[in-house]
Amino acid sequence: MRKTIIAGNWKMNKTNKEAVEMLTELKELVKGVDSVGIVIGAPFTALSDAVKAVEGSNVKIAAENVYPKDSGAYTGEVSPVMLKDLGVEYVILGHSERREYFKESDEFINEKVKAVLAHGMTPILCIGEKLEDREAGRTDEVNKTQIRGGFAGLTGEEAKKIVVAYEPVWAIGTGKTATPEIAQETHKAIRQELTEMFGEEVANEITIQYGGSMKPNNAKELLAQADIDGGLIGGASLKATDFYDIIKAAL
Repeated sequence: MRKTIIAGNWKMNKTNKEAVEMLTELKELVKGVDSVGIVIGAPFTALSDAVKAVEGSNVKIAAENVYPKDSGAYTGEVSPVMLKDLGVEYVILGHSERREYFKESDEFINEKVKAVLAHGMTPILCIGEKLEDREAGRTDEVNKTQIRGGFAGLTGEEAKKIVVAYEPVWAIGTGKTATPEIAQETHKAIRQELTEMFGEEVANEITIQYGGSMKPNNAKELLAQADIDGGLIGGASLKATDFYDIIKAAL
């Protein structure tokens, strides 16, 4: 059975002090929640203190990016070895902002996926179409390309260890949200693509999150859909009570 995972992505927000304060509040709110995976993606600068802040709790920490080499002359980059050593358990990869602003290709993202898996951490692989793609009827085509690229060269056993986050780019930070029916239709198509690649048994074990402006007021409807297994939450993950409200919607 695949697990429902609610993950927060803070992006370029929160100092160390702010991160610790929020996580200290959150871990108290979610005590005893064991049917839903809880993950917070924090900036590199806050990761060490974030891991310490949630030690012994049911909250896991994600990095928001990684460079796919263990070490070397890559000034300013952070390796999977460094993340693993800190106690990071998840890594967010292929986010639309990384693809758009930093021109990350599917091939480069695939390198990162393999590096994260090789070090025993869980990739959260983001995929999703832009508004012009949806309006042109290319949603499934774009997602298929990004799935095929991100999962390239992986075995079924490796594929099962990946969390997919479907993020329609037109619904990130815009206040627009795909209706539960539209989101479900796209999630179903994503699972079908994974079925074609790895077989039904593997595809049915892969958690597919929705990541397009999920908030406390729409989370329950979205999470009720058959193929939506959680959320990758942006703005609503910055405040412990808002994030907890989404987690409650998944219970």
